Amino acid sequence: MAKNIPRNPEVRKERQASSRQLNFDFAKLSSSERLRFVLGGLFILISIFLFFSFLSHIFTGKADQSEILTDAAIEEAGKKTKNFLGVFGAKVSDLFMLRLFGWSSFLLVPVSFVAGYKLLFKKELLPLNDITWQAVFYLFWLSSFFGFFVLMFNTADSMSSFCGGIGYFINDYLYQRVGWFSIFIILFALGIFVVYFYGINSIDALLERLNWGNPDQYEEELETENMSRVREDLANVSANFKPKPSTTSMNEDDDDLILDDIKIDYEDNPDEANIRPILPPVISTPTISSKNNDKKEVSLIIENVDDVPESIEDEEEEELVLSENDSVNEELLKKFGLYDPTLDLPHYRFPSLDMLKDYDTGKASVSQDELKANSDKIVETLGNYGIGIASIKATIGPTVTLYEIIPEAGVRISKIKNLEDDIALSLAALGIRIIAPIPGKGTIGIEVPNKNREMVPVKMVIGSEKFQKSTADLPIVLGKTISNEIFMTDLAKMPHLLMAGATGQGKSVGLNMILTSLLYKKHPSQLKFVLVDPKKVELTLFNKIERHFLAMLPNSAEAIITDTKKVVHTLNSLCMEMDNRYNLLKEAGCRNLKEYNVKFINRRLNPDKGHYFMPYIVLVVDELADLMMTAGKEVEQPIARLAQLARAIGIHLVIATQRPSVNVITGTIKANFPARLSFKVTSKIDSRTILDTGGAEQLVGMGDMLLSTGSEIIRLQCAFVDTPEVEDVCEFIGSQQGYDSAYMLPEFEGDGEGGNEKNEFDPSNRDPFFDDAARLIVTHQQGSTSLIQRRLKLGYNRAGRLIDQLEAAGIVGSFEGSKAREVLVKDIDVLEQRLKDLS
Repeated sequence: MAKNIPRNPEVRKERQASSRQLNFDFAKLSSSERLRFVLGGLFILISIFLFFSFLSHIFTGKADQSEILTDAAIEEAGKKTKNFLGVFGAKVSDLFMLRLFGWSSFLLVPVSFVAGYKLLFKKELLPLNDITWQAVFYLFWLSSFFGFFVLMFNTADSMSSFCGGIGYFINDYLYQRVGWFSIFIILFALGIFVVYFYGINSIDALLERLNWGNPDQYEEELETENMSRVREDLANVSANFKPKPSTTSMNEDDDDLILDDIKIDYEDNPDEANIRPILPPVISTPTISSKNNDKKEVSLIIENVDDVPESIEDEEEEELVLSENDSVNEELLKKFGLYDPTLDLPHYRFPSLDMLKDYDTGKASVSQDELKANSDKIVETLGNYGIGIASIKATIGPTVTLYEIIPEAGVRISKIKNLEDDIALSLAALGIRIIAPIPGKGTIGIEVPNKNREMVPVKMVIGSEKFQKSTADLPIVLGKTISNEIFMTDLAKMPHLLMAGATGQGKSVGLNMILTSLLYKKHPSQLKFVLVDPKKVELTLFNKIERHFLAMLPNSAEAIITDTKKVVHTLNSLCMEMDNRYNLLKEAGCRNLKEYNVKFINRRLNPDKGHYFMPYIVLVVDELADLMMTAGKEVEQPIARLAQLARAIGIHLVIATQRPSVNVITGTIKANFPARLSFKVTSKIDSRTILDTGGAEQLVGMGDMLLSTGSEIIRLQCAFVDTPEVEDVCEFIGSQQGYDSAYMLPEFEGDGEGGNEKNEFDPSNRDPFFDDAARLIVTHQQGSTSLIQRRLKLGYNRAGRLIDQLEAAGIVGSFEGSKAREVLVKDIDVLEQRLKDLS
């Protein structure tokens, strides 16, 4: 039974015509997912066809040759051909194997298969660009190489499929001119390709490529090449989102005003529009107030704000100068070059902007009449209370419009601030906020919510030139300011962030925005996340990047921590990681993580002594209130300790809560979080708790937020990143090659730091290095975990377990804080007897 058939025959005809209409726009067709899917399957089928037709030609080529050369009909030839894939397979294989390239034609199979796999599954089995160039070269070179021997031994009749027609004729041409010396010309061509394509610059490097030298160095150089190509690709992606300069278009006829909100620039690729917000004009409305409150005409003056100062401080590049007294192993630098931490994952690709959606952002449209009416009402309301206004101007933002007023001389600022509710009543606004005065401007600001808000999509802010070209250590882009500027800051300079907001006001979106920003800019070797999610559902999307970006406790089942007891252990483990890092910084003579890593990259620190490249660690806690209720001091103390000390060694905290009361955000925690971000809260008390001032209760929700960075408070509209977008980014990263496991934090033994509980010794679970560790400790008379770690070249966790076993065996004493453990066995002979007894 048909449903929903329009009764009007004209409507029915229009629908039928539109359903029959096909769109053959090539630009849309080429970007179609269906076309990519079809082409991918086609390339894979071609690769399979070529492989079996070439393979069959080796055995049936001679038998099929006579059938192919005759003019017989296809039906008759198909019955007589011996090729596995019939007459067409015989003709294709004859063309490539006999007439063109010979056996080197098999190189076309992997190129076609890898290209099809990339189109079909959106993943690369191998770098397509690399294998294509190599296949093209070796097609001709192998054909020429085999052709030399076919020509020299005069076996063209029986062995012509080895070299194909191209290889034979190249050698015939060369042999007529230089004779047998042609083989050296062919080998020299191979040498030129190897030197330029593989970057060989010496005989030693060539031997290492052939695995006759140091295999580790060969692997390192190979990964360096691949990583440089990945970086070039990333640079090209960034170049596609370079905005062109544009200007606002304004017409000014008396009091008429046209506002341009957004301009779209089409660059080289017309399918990818570069959306650039154009800063709105500022409307200045001078009004003169007399003592009799006589109203005078209001004239509108347009001011251009294209050149608005940056919303954050310029990123200062810290030049790290290494001391000349540092012991530099010049031989190491010459042989291996600078250490590159990204070589662990040389084929890692950053997420592309195509994974983010293009939203219809709409327009924060505020008409000239609305602006004039609001300014008149503000002037009128203040005039009713005897407050004269010298001038007023308006700046339109995505969420609110800022009216800046300059009161007449002699007006007390506090008098204007007390009229907040009266102004809101006269404007019939959802909630206004008065900034008295605006820092650094000498004006008073009145923020009035727009009736039609503008959404800020994540693709706009992530794809902005400001973010793409940022050199910050931990760049995060949050959204737009009230003057339509994209706001970006550096988490490493904050250095910790405290977030608050009532349920449903955008707190989780804000956390996802911070995490997504970092995923788009940092390599897995440079950054690790410790994710704490008591609600169990907010951060589960990031499970897929466990082997790339997440850090966890040893023997944990999941990288994202949801159990309160494991949260306490994780926080204490981070404190241990912090202490270990500070010890390494002390040995290296560095003040912070950046200096330490620069020394390590320059190979001035010895990995055999426990030194390693330190990634940044960002701790994200989604709901602090729940942890404070269940664990209290056990959570507060490690958080406060990390906030006080962890900045210098690259551990940064992002703590969020929906209940910013004083028993959740205690004075100890609050004192160490200079950067605070507040979404809409329910009361002025909560606003004062998080920001030390009111205003957060007047926000309008849906990502409207206030950021306090100490001296000033900035109002922002948070960019919107949807759950499917985050899921796609995590899926893309998780599908790539990762580390063997997540980044392991030091093992925390529970109550008593370092595990000083007395355990019984179990000989069956004794570590294989137990005897060696015992002899080492007794010989040096120093019960130190780091000593075992360095001398036996073990990880920190295993060395810690060995110390625990030695304590249980009575060889070393109990944990004594920062001091080394006491060695209870003083003589090596006594130790050997003890080891026999334990066995």
